[in-house]
Amino acid sequence: MTKKADIHIEIELDENHVPETIHWSAPDGGIEDEEARALFLYAWNEPAKETLKLDLWTKKMPIDSMKMFFHQVLTSMAETYERAADDEELANEIAEFAKKFG
Repeated sequence: MTKKADIHIEIELDENHVPETIHWSAPDGGIEDEEARALFLYAWNEPAKETLKLDLWTKKMPIDSMKMFFHQVLTSMAETYERAADDEELANEIAEFAKKFG
C-alpha cells in the first residue's frame, strides 16, 4: 500500500509578479501555513536529463539572511551529496566551499 503526502506552496505576487509573501504547509511534517522569505525548489527531469528549478524570494528577504540561506543550502547539499553518491571526497570539497562562502 502506498501513501501520499502533500506539500502546499502559496505565493502572493505584486503587480510586477514579484513575490510579496510565501507560505507553505506540509501537514505530515507538522507544518501549517508557515511563512518563508525564500524558497528554492529543484526537481530532476529524467527524460530531458535536466534540473527544473524554482528560486523565489520576497522583497522582505534581507541580504544578510540570503547569504546565510545560501551557506546553509550549500552545507546541506554537501551532506546530501555524500549520502546520495557515496562520494566523500567531493562532498568534502563542497563542504569546504560552503565554509569559505560562510
